[in-house]
Amino acid sequence: MNISVIGAGTMGNGIAHVFAQAGFKVNLIDVNAAQLQKALTTIDKNLDRQIAKGSLTTEQKTNTLANITTVNSIANGVKNADLVVEAATENTELKLQIFKQMDENAPEGCILATNTSSISITKIAAVTKRPELVIGMHFMNPVPVMKLVEIINGYATKKEVTETIVALSKQLGKVPCAVNDYPGFIANRILMPMINEAIYSLYEGVAGVEEIDTVMKLGMAHPMGPLQLADFIGLDVCHSILKVLQDGFGNPKYAPCPLLVNMVLAGKLGAKSGEGFYTYSAGSKELVVSESFEK
Repeated sequence: MNISVIGAGTMGNGIAHVFAQAGFKVNLIDVNAAQLQKALTTIDKNLDRQIAKGSLTTEQKTNTLANITTVNSIANGVKNADLVVEAATENTELKLQIFKQMDENAPEGCILATNTSSISITKIAAVTKRPELVIGMHFMNPVPVMKLVEIINGYATKKEVTETIVALSKQLGKVPCAVNDYPGFIANRILMPMINEAIYSLYEGVAGVEEIDTVMKLGMAHPMGPLQLADFIGLDVCHSILKVLQDGFGNPKYAPCPLLVNMVLAGKLGAKSGEGFYTYSAGSKELVVSESFEK
């Protein structure tokens, strides 16, 4: 089975990594040559981490890297694919454009999947001539580590396609969970309101950043507090998903907290910008409470 992955960013290189490690031939596609090289470097480092932990051999690393071919054109990259997984930026118009190209160039019968975390699968499928072969395949970050794959059925997705993607996810060593296509699916429909409520609790002065995260870590056994998790996801991404939920359901309970809106406008996007609810040392995962929230 030939796999094509579109987008060589954090999610795309992780998806390519797990397919290649499972023995699939993978075309990793991105128009940016530098991004492709960066992706290969990241995959190489992540494979080395697995070797250091004893979960991978040097031979398996060599085979994994040999299974990945970089391509800078969608047309060339998907022409022999059995499955294409789109993992581009979470932007509706961009994804629709990419899916039109995927549909035009992929073989008849090729399944078209998207790694979207919130955009309607049915809407994406509608721009193709094969809506019955379009499905959501939402991996979690970091892809090589996280076990869950949230599989989202569009309105027209065939049962056989869902069964194929469920079986394929298991081959990757993942745990698939099939859900239906409504705003936020399951993962983000539950997660984002929790994060938003944590931000509201900070905004309203109920508790500080560390207190909120500590309560959720120690009281609810979450491995990471909601504010730190928001920083790692990206506050702009959290804002975008909440807007999808708000627009999709027409319910004000999903409206992003004003503090979140202001932080995004100010460019305080979390770990990727160096500051969010915490500040992050350059080149380090160390974090401290941002001075903005000190009492």
